[in-house]
Amino acid sequence: MVLPTGDFIVTEDVEVIDPLTLPTKTYRLDFEKGRCAGMIDDIEALKQWIFKALSTIRFKHIIYSDEYGFEEMIGKEKIYVKAELPRRIKETLFVNERITAIEDMTMVFEGDQCTSEFTCISVYGKFPMEVDINV
Repeated sequence: MVLPTGDFIVTEDVEVIDPLTLPTKTYRLDFEKGRCAGMIDDIEALKQWIFKALSTIRFKHIIYSDEYGFEEMIGKEKIYVKAELPRRIKETLFVNERITAIEDMTMVFEGDQCTSEFTCISVYGKFPMEVDINV
């Protein structure tokens, strides 16, 4: 194997792109009708990403990387879910560089479902989120 020798050529006009400046425009997913319904960008696209990331079971679908999705909590004891759920939600969401913090998280249990409400702090501002997790 031949390795390159000599100096590397560095050009002055190389532009480094900050991932936070890339466009976030994506299709709006209408989950009730099961189809795309227009386009969304910025905060609305981020809200949809959060919903989808927390609704996708991690490690189950090979189309997604191992960093994407939520580790399911089905069958876990309520006391375990109360202790573990905040960490798992944050772990799921912090893979997105546009999310900077999660605050004011609350959990309400009803049967085999937990509704979690929290404030998401992002590069677009802060907004409330509510997600239902099957336990």
